[in-house]
Amino acid sequence: MEIFMWWLDINIESKEWLRDNLRAKELPLQVIQHIAEAGGPHPDDVTGILTEADWDFIETQSEFVD
Repeated sequence: MEIFMWWLDINIESKEWLRDNLRAKELPLQVIQHIAEAGGPHPDDVTGILTEADWDFIETQSEFVD
């Protein structure tokens, strides 16, 4: 599922973590859980959950006023 379809529903603390840790190789379990709860991908591994396109969206398209 494309990030723009679940980004609005993700927990604000996880949004902030993703913005502050752009392109992190590993995501905290809580952030992964919030992504899954919002309708995003939910792999068993904490690495590689987000694509380069997802990170580009977070960096350039996500709004800081949620």
